Amino acid sequence: MMKLLFALCFSVFAAAASAQDIAPDAQVKKITNEVIEVIKQDKDIQAGNRKKIDQLVDAKVLPHFNFSRMTALAMGRNWPKANTEQQKILTNEFRTLLVHTYSGALSTYKNQVIEFKPLRAAAGDTDVTVRTQVKQPGTEPVSIDYGMEKTPNGWKVYDVVVGGVSLVTNYRETFNAEIRDAGVDGLIKSLVSKNRSLETQASSKPK
Repeated sequence: MMKLLFALCFSVFAAAASAQDIAPDAQVKKITNEVIEVIKQDKDIQAGNRKKIDQLVDAKVLPHFNFSRMTALAMGRNWPKANTEQQKILTNEFRTLLVHTYSGALSTYKNQVIEFKPLRAAAGDTDVTVRTQVKQPGTEPVSIDYGMEKTPNGWKVYDVVVGGVSLVTNYRETFNAEIRDAGVDGLIKSLVSKNRSLETQASSKPK
């Protein structure tokens, strides 16, 4: 269930360029409905077709997340320890890790209902939290909060909090432990290895 919820977090931001000027909560609502409709209508995605799911994530979701900031937040105090090239590699590997982790869960979407909460923000705010709640028959509702910032390219997500658990904070403890034991290069090596393993698992599944 938690894996699916994080996947839905990513899937809600398949926005067109024209959506850059709309309010962040309106953008979330509009695009959530659009992406859910795609999932409902695409039998291949529902059946777990990894190629189609990855294409959906790459084309519709990734452009609307600020992976540089997400990676820096996940690294915490260790981010300045990485040089420019290491930061670039870490951002790319973290991005790949999140894609591998959550794209496979999109196919498990069935009958969840997403409720959108009123936006609590003042005019001119450039950093807001968009709050939603996922409801599914037989389970307790789960809150999903999106930390969003306004950039020259529109609103971008820099953190997702599911049921009180922050996505970037969730990774920070692991990243800190890796760096403590093997340095920044050790973390990079670990992420590369993990991504290769997930890629192998995905390619071994039926298309």
